[in-house]
Amino acid sequence: MGRVGVLLLNLGGPDKLEDVRPFLFNLFADPEIIRLPAPWMQKPLAWLISSLRARKSQESYKVIGGGSPLRRITEEQAEQLQESLSDRGYDAKVYIGMRYWHPFTEEAVEEIKKDGVEQLVILPLYPQFSISTSGSSFRLLEKIWDNDEVLKGIKHSVVTSWYDHPDYLGAMADLISKKIDQADEPEKAHVFFSAHGVPASYVTEAGDPYQKEIEDCTSMIMDRLGRSNPHSLAYQSRVGPVEWLQPYTDVAIEELGEKKVEELVVVPISFVSEHIETLEEIDVEYRELAEESGIRNFLRVPALDSHPQFIHALTDMTIKEIESPGIPLSAVMHPPASTKIYPQEKWEWGLTTAAEVWNGRLAMVGFLGLCAELLVGQGPLHFIGIL
Repeated sequence: MGRVGVLLLNLGGPDKLEDVRPFLFNLFADPEIIRLPAPWMQKPLAWLISSLRARKSQESYKVIGGGSPLRRITEEQAEQLQESLSDRGYDAKVYIGMRYWHPFTEEAVEEIKKDGVEQLVILPLYPQFSISTSGSSFRLLEKIWDNDEVLKGIKHSVVTSWYDHPDYLGAMADLISKKIDQADEPEKAHVFFSAHGVPASYVTEAGDPYQKEIEDCTSMIMDRLGRSNPHSLAYQSRVGPVEWLQPYTDVAIEELGEKKVEELVVVPISFVSEHIETLEEIDVEYRELAEESGIRNFLRVPALDSHPQFIHALTDMTIKEIESPGIPLSAVMHPPASTKIYPQEKWEWGLTTAAEVWNGRLAMVGFLGLCAELLVGQGPLHFIGIL
């Protein structure tokens, strides 16, 4: 079989407050997060946004202890996965590749090469596929692979998404059930799924399967839960003036309050680890909003972290790829026309040379307008809360 490696992919997060600004720069410099018509604008815009948002983001991280716990939790998941594989008779080393902070994906790849890995399983810690999460990491890996002859010799396969894995669904149902039982009236508690949002254009224009996978996953979890509690799904963490997937979490919470829902069991469905969006956005901001909306009991389901059944799911998926390697990176990034595993290729600015020129001119006008707004300290971006 040869030396086996498992590469876990995740977002990453700032370990301490001084990491926040460079972390944000890395995030917004990714064209999968903000797509601009002129590539040269990406880094200047990322510098502006990260500089402007750094202080506000640092305040949020202060609330949860001064940094993200994502690296620590992911390391624990990796350790437990490696132990679980060993218990099943597989001598495999698990690596962590973060997209926007240490340990970066590039750092993990160097370790994989140094260790002489001959077979690699690439496993994103995102249950549902999205262009902006798994897709971004896959695109980075493709770029690294294409420029390295050593990597081309490593037999590898990719797990694209796994939202329907029975053990993942079982672990989610277990955590939700325990939280429902803590309600004053368990049978009436409203199960509220909150997923990280993406711009609606990702789905409508780029064919991103994220929304469908989230909706299907929600239905499967409720089926696995086997309870008659009412439930709903919304999307959080939207940024900027563009339309994101709806309903929005904050709006949905207010509407549930208007409907006299008294007990809310909040499920962070797209997150497998605690981080800023669960510990601060949900636990602080949305909890406060729920209380203001008349919801008297706000119960948040914890992220999976190192739940035994979740670790079993990761183990099962890894073993299947070791024993019978599936899709290689090249097939994920360039699937047949009839398949939409990674559909972004048609999501481009402009259809003709003239259109590209005008897109660039409009972008330049917008960029200059942004600079002017930064100088005067007021304008539409300040009004909508981006700056």
